[in-house]
Amino acid sequence: MAIIQEFKEFAVKGNMVDLAVAVIIGAAFGRIIESLVKDIIMPLVGLIMGGVDFRHLFITLSSGSYATLAEAEKAGAAVLRYGVFVQTLVDFLIVAWVIFLAIRMINRMKREQPAAPPAPPEEVTLLREIRDTLRKA
Repeated sequence: MAIIQEFKEFAVKGNMVDLAVAVIIGAAFGRIIESLVKDIIMPLVGLIMGGVDFRHLFITLSSGSYATLAEAEKAGAAVLRYGVFVQTLVDFLIVAWVIFLAIRMINRMKREQPAAPPAPPEEVTLLREIRDTLRKA
């Protein structure tokens, strides 16, 4: 019964809600990055590399020669789609970089201002007051 109570406290504190929101935002962010890479970055990289479309780069593992990836897949040939892998790798690197920058920014904002020195112990304060009183007398 204690575990159920502990779970209720966990859920009520908002941890589960925060996690759910993070997962949803993360999934949406992943789709944005995927589109950025697939629709903007990779076409530019392909253009720079002489008009290469990474989505269609493949190696046929079975016998036969195919002009396009679609033909190879239609024929049921085993293929290594290394272009898709390169695109996924670029997706990952961009996501990792953006997360690194976000965490770096959060850490900079979290840095605390130097704390004021702690107050001296009460005995020291009393001794200073006595000293100052004796000086005045």
